[in-house]
Amino acid sequence: MARIAVIGAGLGAMAAAARLAVAGHRPVVFEGASTYGGAVGRFERDGFAFDTGPGLLLLPAVYRDLFVKTGKEPLEDLVGLTQVEPAVRHVFADGTTADLPNARRAGVAEALDAAVGAGAGLRWSAFMDRAREAWDRSRRPLLEEPLWPNWQVLADREPYPAVVRRRLLRKDRTATTLAGIGAHELGGDPRLVALLEQYALAYGLDPRTAPASAAVLPYMEQTFGTWAVSGGVRALADAVYARCLRRGVEFTFDAAVARIAVKDGRAAGVELADGTFHDAGFVVAGVAPSVLDGLLPGQAVRGEVPAQAESAVSSRLTVHLALRGARPEGTPHRTVVHGADRDAELAWLFDDGPRPKRPTIAVLRTGEESQVPDAGHEAVTVTVTVPPHARVGEADVEAVLAATERAVPGLRERLLWHEIRTPQDITEATGAAGGAVPAPALAAARGSLLHPANGTELPGLFAVGGWSHPGGGLPHAGMSGALVAGLIVEGPEFRGSQ
Repeated sequence: MARIAVIGAGLGAMAAAARLAVAGHRPVVFEGASTYGGAVGRFERDGFAFDTGPGLLLLPAVYRDLFVKTGKEPLEDLVGLTQVEPAVRHVFADGTTADLPNARRAGVAEALDAAVGAGAGLRWSAFMDRAREAWDRSRRPLLEEPLWPNWQVLADREPYPAVVRRRLLRKDRTATTLAGIGAHELGGDPRLVALLEQYALAYGLDPRTAPASAAVLPYMEQTFGTWAVSGGVRALADAVYARCLRRGVEFTFDAAVARIAVKDGRAAGVELADGTFHDAGFVVAGVAPSVLDGLLPGQAVRGEVPAQAESAVSSRLTVHLALRGARPEGTPHRTVVHGADRDAELAWLFDDGPRPKRPTIAVLRTGEESQVPDAGHEAVTVTVTVPPHARVGEADVEAVLAATERAVPGLRERLLWHEIRTPQDITEATGAAGGAVPAPALAAARGSLLHPANGTELPGLFAVGGWSHPGGGLPHAGMSGALVAGLIVEGPEFRGSQ
């Protein structure tokens, strides 16, 4: 069996390493930082602890499969998981609030009827029925199989069954984008539009151009549920790392890779920044495209998929808040506070416009005892999508705090200190230009939201993680690890899990 050099210790790379080790290979992980996890980090100060990456887990089945396949242990025996209830509270621009239950579509419809008005739940449910069709049509090629050689079929085919309306003697397909769905299928109600479009904004996608197939994003959350990880999502990274060690995966930290070696037309190992060389039968790269390009100067390896340019992909601003006083009983785990001006926010994010006075934010209030110094304090994390390369100043943080006050009454009086994580911090952690955070792969849109295949143009080199198929997000990272392991173990005939 082969020695395999794995570049980076993100979740996707570790998932691939654990699976490869079980198959008899000898993975060695080279990580430039001093710890594992990639974007799934942890910040600690004065007894407070915060996830620096995702704060909730979707599709835990991906990691259940990983732990069963690499050790026959249920995920829940290793990591505490809880379905949060409600799944989310929405605070709309006009002050309307809606608490949406977790993985109960009928309950979501009832909550929207109560908050938005009679008929809102019916319109949303009809949309979710069509979203289910998009999910059924795209799930396997986008999530469970290696990217098809004829990926152009996915680029040209829209899986979302948009409503067709008759206008005089014409039939019009009313929605080809997420914004079109909001306008034509949800009645244009600004609250339902905001509810729909925040699923795109959370992944840095422009709802005006995101294909209708992006309907799978709310479908996944509302169908399969939203899960909290005891101790924070960093605990999931801890468990994956521990599983790798148990399977014999080797890790070398503070070991930046400077070059991927090529011999006889295939990847043959890696050279570290200190000049040491490590040969390998295969190389697995869990890095951003710009980083991979630097490891293979002058050699194009990503194929012809027209994925978004890394420098154009949105980033995130995260503000960690240390608060005096306990988390009030009944506080939702997650609250989305919608921006005051949709058009201004979209112009800021995607058209180089000025920052709006109050952007859309996501507020996480976990109530985890392990994340506070004692019961008399609360740890809160606020996340906002920002343009790539955004330079964050005091005015930006003030805008976030002003929006947060709509979810955390009395915030200013309770605030002990805050810590910000900027796009520049993300660049330092992941190498991604501009602090870019990749979105999940989506069909249609001429392939612009697909991601390059896990196999590359260089034999022996494979790509894993959010910048390769099937794209960004915790579950997608785990899926990419499974695909890469399958391609190495079974060869190019591998067609995904059955």
